Amino acid sequence: MESSVKKNKLITHSFWANVFKGTPKKRELMNDLRELPPFAALKKQILYQLTKIVHLRNYSAGEYIFMQGDPGIGLYIINEGEVEVFSDIEVRDNVVLANFAAGDFFGELALIDGETRSASARAKTDCELSVIFKPDFDELLHKNPREGLLILTELTKIIITRLRQMNIDYTKLYNLYTNDKGEQT
Repeated sequence: MESSVKKNKLITHSFWANVFKGTPKKRELMNDLRELPPFAALKKQILYQLTKIVHLRNYSAGEYIFMQGDPGIGLYIINEGEVEVFSDIEVRDNVVLANFAAGDFFGELALIDGETRSASARAKTDCELSVIFKPDFDELLHKNPREGLLILTELTKIIITRLRQMNIDYTKLYNLYTNDKGEQT
């Protein structure tokens, strides 16, 4: 009886592994990236190249991801958790500009201009973030200019949408705090 059990034992070896099949984490990351507007139109090959430059970072609740005035070094994608983006204003401690959760992204301006951060970001809860750093992104664009143009076009659309919304919000606030003659109330 013991010898028949040994005969039926499954033997595995890495030789038989499908080396062309991505790891579960990479496949999951590719699917997550495909859900984001800047990367939705990319072909599988480019998405796979993009996964190679993504870095995972973990932050504890209350920990700063970056601070206003820091160099803009990359785009952040929230895999798990919540993040708040806020601006430090002299009159108040800070003004929350946005709250983000899993599936959202922020910091996209850094991929375009690399200027300093115009706001701070802090983990509201424990977070796992995927980060695409600007130098890696620039290299990917240089190697794949057609796909890079697609990504930059989508990033531009997002920035334009946010700018338009900011104009609407500004106008509403202005009207709320001024009278018909333009005097502050």
